[in-house]
Amino acid sequence: MSLVDLIARADERGLAASGLACLDRCVPLLGGDDEILRPLWGNLTDASDAADWGGLLEQVRGKLDAGADVSGEDGDEAVLLARRMLEAAPAERTGAGLRIWADACSVASLQIHRLLDPADDPSPLDSRRAGATEGMPPLVAAELRRQVAVLEVLAGHGAGGLRRALEVSTEGRRVLRAVVSRRARGRK
Repeated sequence: MSLVDLIARADERGLAASGLACLDRCVPLLGGDDEILRPLWGNLTDASDAADWGGLLEQVRGKLDAGADVSGEDGDEAVLLARRMLEAAPAERTGAGLRIWADACSVASLQIHRLLDPADDPSPLDSRRAGATEGMPPLVAAELRRQVAVLEVLAGHGAGGLRRALEVSTEGRRVLRAVVSRRARGRK
């Protein structure tokens, strides 16, 4: 099943986790630490109250905005895309807003990985998300696989799949952190 199909079929928890996972993998661009989104991940469990999502989201935004150039670091497109993902997160963990956010985060995260991958990828992201994966640059291909994995594990296991979804996201965050670090060293 394509990424587009998985997003279309995802329930509210899957959509929230999908968007959150994309944002989580891009946190290194925003200067956040590995634990910054943990409260939002915790809000996806069965024991949590979906009504708490908005307050937790505002706390995360406040922490990531503290001392940050909210317009984007030197106009860096990858940073701007990551910041937009955070700003576009819906205040309520219900409804159509989650589907729109998850879809937008998917595109933004793939575009971020494309910007950071030294290999050229002339194919449109829409075709990549629909399943045309031949010849994808490695960083973008890995991000696409992670997005699919998060949605599949949540579709198959519900809240029981959150730990695995978080592991997939953590792995991707480490990869992106290394890419961002290497890129920063190259600019010096």
